[in-house]
Amino acid sequence: MTHQMTRRFLLGGLSAATMYGAAYAGAPLTSLRPRQRGEDMRRQAFGGPEAVFKKSGLSGNAAFAVADVETGLVLEAYQGSTALPPASVTKTITALYALNTLGPNHTYRTRIVGTGALNNGILQGDLILAGGGDPLLDTTTLAKLAGQLKAAGVREVRGAFKVYDGALPTIASIDPDQPDHVGYNPAISGMALNFNRVHFEWKRAGNGYAVAMDARTKGYRPDVSMAKMKVIKRQLPVYTYEDRNGVDSWTVASQALGNGGARWLPVRRPADYAGDVFRTMARVNGIVLKKAVSLRTLPAQARVLAQHESLPLHVILKDMMKYSNNLTAEMIGLSATVARGKMPSSLKASAQEMNRWAQQAYGTKASRYVDHSGLGDASRTTPQDLLDVLVAARKTGVLRPLMKKIPMRDANGRVVSGHPIKVDAKTGTLNFVSGLGGFMTATDGTELAFAIFSADTTIRARIKKSDWDVPQGARAWNRKAKKMQQALIERWGALYGS
Repeated sequence: MTHQMTRRFLLGGLSAATMYGAAYAGAPLTSLRPRQRGEDMRRQAFGGPEAVFKKSGLSGNAAFAVADVETGLVLEAYQGSTALPPASVTKTITALYALNTLGPNHTYRTRIVGTGALNNGILQGDLILAGGGDPLLDTTTLAKLAGQLKAAGVREVRGAFKVYDGALPTIASIDPDQPDHVGYNPAISGMALNFNRVHFEWKRAGNGYAVAMDARTKGYRPDVSMAKMKVIKRQLPVYTYEDRNGVDSWTVASQALGNGGARWLPVRRPADYAGDVFRTMARVNGIVLKKAVSLRTLPAQARVLAQHESLPLHVILKDMMKYSNNLTAEMIGLSATVARGKMPSSLKASAQEMNRWAQQAYGTKASRYVDHSGLGDASRTTPQDLLDVLVAARKTGVLRPLMKKIPMRDANGRVVSGHPIKVDAKTGTLNFVSGLGGFMTATDGTELAFAIFSADTTIRARIKKSDWDVPQGARAWNRKAKKMQQALIERWGALYGS
């Protein structure tokens, strides 16, 4: 046994066990080697792990643990078996689930297919925009597909224009408890465009407002007809939504608008949205299409006229872990479940399949996910469960490269350039919920896996939907949670890696 490993046993497993007993899962009850007085004194100077939580001033509850990645030995834990909402740390499990099921080089195809003969530029049958579950499809890609269609010789379509979105189940929203207007909670289907968000922009014009609803990307801003906005003279509610005759119909309170601005709103009819935009792009290329009709089953015989292949899954996952896009996580998780031979009826059903997989693959015991993104606050996991996953996944080398680099910060929240501790992890944030799980490399090169969860579910349950965007006290609570996370990482770096 190396000196470094002896030190980790002494500081992490042995002295911790004698000080805190059952709080450390699997730690020995007596020291296997003589204690080093200087290191005992140093640990006492740091205090126990519960002191970090108490010092943070956080309301609610917290649970955290850290382990050696080589041995899996839990070095320190505070309520390590307590289950709390993981928020977007859930995406760590989703990434592993998708990699295991689909493989890192899996790609998603979006196709333009035609039925019937193509003679002299005239397609006698239907034209179908067929979604393949690509979560990154955007307006620019649809413009390129329309250009490919023209290059394939299509000038006219005699039949209907249809949009196939049956590769995945259709789900009205990720979390039905969220407010209608939040852009991170759109509908899901096998067709997604611009993360199923529509861009709403307003400018003061005379005594009223000029508004626009478009599907913008860099270089394209096509207006859409499937989403409408009406400015109403009122103070509250800020937004209302209803499906009115197949149109996403929104109203907004005039007193909330000011002189101008913009925001992304969720799309509730993904197939109609993509069809609306593709019609515009086809028209630019001289091809006039009828209004789109949604299609859940592709015809057996169809000719591929144009297609787009997505980036490989491992690239999409790295993007998902960095930007924490909820729709990406849900579509990837659903596509993994479908690939396992099951068409789930809901996100919860798909998450249950992921739960079963995690139990078999990693032996998780207390984790119960209700979706693949972490947006649903009914999900629960424990630090110990996540540590088991992280330690096992580190041995394969697939997970840490996908994770986001988390900078170390000082007491005022400023990034410390050149800090000797390096962290790659997944963050998770909801109102009054904060999580961080991943890997840290200490000054001496020791690599540790850690999981930190905190939540005040009582305060969260009291939030009114009208206050959901910025509930009172949520930002201050979140800052305290992040300071606690930084303090714990600093602590573990000093105790187990220097």
